[in-house]
Amino acid sequence: MLPLRWSDEVLPLARRVLAVEQQRLAALGVPGELVLTGASSLPGVLTRGDVDLHLRVAPERFDAAVAALRRVHPVVHPEIWSPGSLATFALDTPGPDTPGLDVDLPAGLAVTALGSEHDVRFTRCWAVLAAEPELVSRLNQLKRSAARLGEGEYEHRKSTFFDSLLRDPPGSGAAEPSA
Repeated sequence: MLPLRWSDEVLPLARRVLAVEQQRLAALGVPGELVLTGASSLPGVLTRGDVDLHLRVAPERFDAAVAALRRVHPVVHPEIWSPGSLATFALDTPGPDTPGLDVDLPAGLAVTALGSEHDVRFTRCWAVLAAEPELVSRLNQLKRSAARLGEGEYEHRKSTFFDSLLRDPPGSGAAEPSA
């Protein structure tokens, strides 16, 4: 497990990874809107320092986008893929010889069909966190407990936390993780 660090340290580099990948996808004619998501996308969040990119595509363009990405990026986690709505890839991130980026960052790209369950989860959860500092604090508390909980239990609790962001209105207290 990578050590935790503050997203503020990673955010400028994550934005550079986003810009480089946006240029790459545009040159390849890959459809959709590429956005930065995950812990490295917001200030004040603990992160493992990885970069999560989210490509949102119209449902009728999903298969074309995935086919194009298969030609340039390795597939990761095929076991979580959902036909027509979710695909995941690893990025060869720009390295030290890329202007404006002096470190390598682990990075991944999730492709979702607009309006799909995964699209809503990725966009809405991080929008809620951006608007609710108390929820960021709760997420950070959960992340601090990861080593003690073990990877499996941590991932389960993190998933439950994000489920609650979709299910319960912010401020209800229902998104409280049990650390």
